[in-house]
Amino acid sequence: MEEPTTFERHVYKNASVYHYMKISLDLENGKRSFSDAQFKQLIISALKELYGEVGAAFPFDLLKFDPSSLKAILRVYNKGLVKLWSALTLLGSYQNEACAFRVIQVSPFLLALSGNSRELQFGESLTS
Repeated sequence: MEEPTTFERHVYKNASVYHYMKISLDLENGKRSFSDAQFKQLIISALKELYGEVGAAFPFDLLKFDPSSLKAILRVYNKGLVKLWSALTLLGSYQNEACAFRVIQVSPFLLALSGNSRELQFGESLTS
């Protein structure tokens, strides 16, 4: 008689050390030119405003920044994702001008940020 096959389920929860965030900055009076260093400094000031000096020392990396669209990709340790997200969400002004960070996508996988199903556009051959 044959042995019944056994089934083992392996689930890896959050195997990645980091999370990646795609964000954008909206300014009330249109676009202003930012360097990557200025953009990162704005994020640091948001952390400092909410969490003080300890928050300003929180480690994150600015992996990619597009100065024309004010969009960026950040890498943050999993344990600090909520702190960074909340600091970005609660920032309301930059140099006396209203602004808002928008979190577009968050994923433990950098590759997942390469596409967004909400922005997917079909070609004419598929819609006709």
